[in-house]
Amino acid sequence: MKAIVTRLDSFGDVLLAGPAVRAVAARADHVTLLCGPRGAPAARLLPGVDEVLVWEAPWGGFEPPEVRRDDIDALVDRIDADTALVLTSFHQSPLPTALVLRLAGVRYIAADSEDYPGSLLDLRHRRAPHDHEAEAALHLAEAAGFPAPDDGRLRVHTPPPADTLTGPGPYVVLHPGASVPARAWSPERAAEAVRELAAAGHRVLVTGGPDERALTAHVAGRHGTDLGGRTDAPELAGVLAGASAVVTGNTAPAHLAAAVGTPVVSLFAPVVPAERWRPYGVPYVLLGDQDAPCADSRARNCPVPGHPCLNTVTATDVAAAVEKLLGET
Repeated sequence: MKAIVTRLDSFGDVLLAGPAVRAVAARADHVTLLCGPRGAPAARLLPGVDEVLVWEAPWGGFEPPEVRRDDIDALVDRIDADTALVLTSFHQSPLPTALVLRLAGVRYIAADSEDYPGSLLDLRHRRAPHDHEAEAALHLAEAAGFPAPDDGRLRVHTPPPADTLTGPGPYVVLHPGASVPARAWSPERAAEAVRELAAAGHRVLVTGGPDERALTAHVAGRHGTDLGGRTDAPELAGVLAGASAVVTGNTAPAHLAAAVGTPVVSLFAPVVPAERWRPYGVPYVLLGDQDAPCADSRARNCPVPGHPCLNTVTATDVAAAVEKLLGET
């Protein structure tokens, strides 16, 4: 059996699909993961994936491309599968993707869908309202005939050693950036946390992407080690795997930390529900006002002056959360 799993979203979303991908891989001869450009680096980290097919869908992402017939035709020609699992977030419809898969000749297609699917789906599954995103994908896979072959936690391929980046001895990672501004702690608060963690005796590494170098340099200051722009996806996995704890917002490194088994202090803005997007399968402490006025708004930019849901969290709160996790683990 040739199977295709689709998750056309970001890096973190693709990581959360990992347990379902492994469930499909346990029964299929070949597994293709269809994902968008931002999710592709995560797709290449997932066990069970034989082939990564990258395509930017017009119905996803922050700046989706225009619909082009030749682009869709080219994708249809590249798909070679008998069975498909269409994974989406709770607010997304799987039906556009299912249509493309049907045009490609996929015979069996399963997805969670609130909308009437016509002939686009063979299994129209209903997700439980409070499922974590990783659990929802696993439940869909099981309903489609792919039961979980393991404990269902997030996993990636074993990352390379990161000693040349991290140096010797224990450390804590602070990742101040986020793909969506509403989910980011303020740079000033993050810099205060680095100073407070350092004063408590922790060595603090500050991570970020190539476009976040100014942010990570500011946050690291004189008390942290700035790794901004110095890690690709496998290297970041290695850095997070060696950390005693990771401090980050609701963004990809929270899920990557969970995938390598590292506890997470989660600065969680409630614009999406924590029950669906919190760090999964590892010890964590959730910080942030989950009843703030922005709750469940899916806002990309904070609609409340001063960003109080996160900026009421202090450096002392973060340092205490780190100590709590270290005491538990």
